[in-house]
Amino acid sequence: MKKQFLQWLGAALVAIAVLPVPAWATGYTQTKYPIILVHGLFGFDKIGPVEYFYGIPDALRADGAQVYVAEVSAANSTEVRGEQLLTYVKQVLAATGASKVNLIGHSHGGPTIRYVASVAPQLVASVTSVAGPNKGAAVADVLRGVVTPGSLSQAVLGTVVNSFTTLIEILSGSPSDPQNSIAALDSLTTAGMAKFNLAHPEGVPVTACGEGAYQVGGVYYFSWSGGQPLTNVLDPSDASMGLLSLAYGGAKNDGLVGSCSSHLGQVIRDNYGMNHLDEVNQLLGLVNIFETNPKTVYRQQANRLKGLGL
Repeated sequence: MKKQFLQWLGAALVAIAVLPVPAWATGYTQTKYPIILVHGLFGFDKIGPVEYFYGIPDALRADGAQVYVAEVSAANSTEVRGEQLLTYVKQVLAATGASKVNLIGHSHGGPTIRYVASVAPQLVASVTSVAGPNKGAAVADVLRGVVTPGSLSQAVLGTVVNSFTTLIEILSGSPSDPQNSIAALDSLTTAGMAKFNLAHPEGVPVTACGEGAYQVGGVYYFSWSGGQPLTNVLDPSDASMGLLSLAYGGAKNDGLVGSCSSHLGQVIRDNYGMNHLDEVNQLLGLVNIFETNPKTVYRQQANRLKGLGL
C-alpha cells in the first residue's frame, strides 16, 4: 500500500511539473516596470470605495505587479491631461527608482498616455490603449455638430459639464485639476484626433482599420477594445451604451468608440463582448458573463509585458 501511494504521489508530482503555469501563479503579472492606469473622460482614480478601474489594480497586484492609478483632469484637452500625466509618471519613477513605466489608458486615457510616450519616450516601456478613440469618436462628432463653436448651447454645455467634472474631482480628492469640457470634446472628434496624430503619430495605423507599428522609439504599442454595446440585462448603464452606439450607423463599436478607431500598434482584439464601461469592469462588475472577465484581460496584458521583459 505504501509503495503504491509513493508511486501515485510521484506520478502526480511529475504531472504537475509538466502542466502549463496557471494564470494565478505567483509572478504572473510581475512586470519589470511599474504599471500606471489612466482613466478616460469623466474619470477618476477612486471615489470612496468605487474605483474607475473597478477591482483591476488589486487583480494585477495579486501576482506581482506594481500598480499606480493616475489622477488627471476629468475633462480637458489631450495635451493638458498628457502634461499632468507626465508629471505623475516622473513622481512614480522618483518614488520607485524605476527607469520606465508601462502605461495603460482607457478611452481618453489612450491618447493621454500616447502623448507622454511621444514627448518622453525614454520614460515609457509600453503603451496599451484600451478603447482609445485614436482616430476620433463618432459620438463626439455628433455632439460637436449640435454644439457649434461660440454658440449659447456651447456656453451652457461647458458650464454644466465643467461643474459636473469639478464635483468628480472634489469627490476623488483632486479639486485643483483644471476642467475644460469643450477642449475635451474638441480633442475627441475625428478632426481633433487627426490633428493630434500629426504631432504624435507613434503606433497609429496608416490604414483605416489596420495595425500600427508595434514598436517606436523603444516603446511597445498595444491596443484592445470591446465591440458589443449591450452585454448584461442587469446593468442599467447598458441602455445608454446601446443608444450612443447608434452614432456609428451599424459599424462595430463598444457604445462610445468605434472598433477600428481603437486600433493602435499591435491589436490584441477589437471584438471582446464588452461595452465601453465593461472594459474597466463597470458598472461595479456587472459585465458580460459569457466573455473573458475584464480583470483577466488586464492580467493577460501584464503577463504579455512581462514576457517581453517590460
